[in-house]
Amino acid sequence: MVALRLTGAAGPAVQLRRLLVAAAAGGTGFLLLACLGYAVNHPEHADAAALRLAWCAVPLAATVYFALAVARTDPGTRPRTGLSAVGLGPARLMAVSALTTAMSCTLGSLLAAVAFLHLRGDLTAAPFGGAAGDFLAAGKHLPVPAALTLLGLVPALASTTVALTLRPKDPRPATPLLSGYGRFGAYGYSMARETFGAYGRFGARGRPGTDGPRDKHGATADDEQAGGTHDGERPGRQAAGARDDDAQSPPHPAGRRASGAARADAGDSHSAPGGEPDPEPPTQDGGWADSAPQPPKEAPAGLPWGVALLATGLAVQAYAEHAHAALLLGRLLTAAGLVLAGPGLTHLCGRLLQSTRPGALRLLAGRVLMTEATRIGRPLGVVCAVASAGYAMATLHSGPAPTFGPLTTLGALLVTGCTVATLLTAAVETRQCRADTTAALLRLGAPAATLRAAATLRAAALLALFGPLTLAVAALAALPVDR
Repeated sequence: MVALRLTGAAGPAVQLRRLLVAAAAGGTGFLLLACLGYAVNHPEHADAAALRLAWCAVPLAATVYFALAVARTDPGTRPRTGLSAVGLGPARLMAVSALTTAMSCTLGSLLAAVAFLHLRGDLTAAPFGGAAGDFLAAGKHLPVPAALTLLGLVPALASTTVALTLRPKDPRPATPLLSGYGRFGAYGYSMARETFGAYGRFGARGRPGTDGPRDKHGATADDEQAGGTHDGERPGRQAAGARDDDAQSPPHPAGRRASGAARADAGDSHSAPGGEPDPEPPTQDGGWADSAPQPPKEAPAGLPWGVALLATGLAVQAYAEHAHAALLLGRLLTAAGLVLAGPGLTHLCGRLLQSTRPGALRLLAGRVLMTEATRIGRPLGVVCAVASAGYAMATLHSGPAPTFGPLTTLGALLVTGCTVATLLTAAVETRQCRADTTAALLRLGAPAATLRAAATLRAAALLALFGPLTLAVAALAALPVDR
């Protein structure tokens, strides 16, 4: 019940994004059903039906990507303090987010089925004079299992992707545990290996808090090596019951070295006497990490690979001539290169903004771009890939009799709308992740006009970098067609 209240109590903007996901899922489901109708109506053209179904993978991927972006920005399913006490931990919130995505996509699939049956004339008279009967198989029996399978494809893929992406992760470093025989034959796990002779070094176990073995008088092995006795009056120690205020330092060099190591400064706090590095201090057992990715500390590493894939895709398209398979492979490689190089280019754009003695405005805009390079760069790369591919397709089909039909137009609108909506949703996610920083700047006295000017400068810088890049890639991709 609490999960349903968290999901239903979202604001109008969140509900609008969910409705957009439902609309995108409905359009993709209608395209899949149209492919099924064409296969039923033209059983002799199996290759053409399979090619139509393969082209539906592009709007399907765009819809799933958009659903994932909407699920990441849903404030009702974000881990918050106190929810684990009522049974809504990170894993349960991830399940709620996947369930919400599945419900939105299922609603869209149901709308697609209703629209498909209405155009076929199964519910009422066929509209438009039955002009859409070619790809809807009007008047013929539609296989129900195949239709249900195609309709359930979008909710299943979207919810699975959301569950895998937003699954809770342990923030602690994954250090492998080394099992073996520990001290004095005790079997257990140790985080660091101890070298030979570690127990024989002078002062290696002389620090306070050691848990080495003691004899019947309470002395450790290191105390015996330091010259201690068993009569309770060891050198450098007071008798039992004496005050520790005026405790003198041990006269033995090993004892002085052990006590000096206990009062070492921060620079030498991780090195034990005898040259043995101490194991790292145990990390606090915090909760699960937030589903939002942490800002990168350095430039993304995908820029060289993206440039290589982009060059390979353009080369394949240049030598493809009129082979449709080679053209499709080249466009896929070009799109993958743009998506992979997007974060690196965004990081580079932020670095360029801070060059040549930046002021507060350029410094703020550049640091935000560098921090959010991965979150913004990938949707920008997808938009560039879609724009360049759309220009190449328009050039390919240009002529006195263009072959754009209603299904092609619907698919193009779906892909374009989903990619642009994903980019805008990523901008909303970036704003949500920087809400604390923005509030801190406002408390410190930063003008709101300065923050708006920094956002405008970021958008202008990205447009100045990715706009010419998209035009150049589109022109190079359409060059073999023009030739």
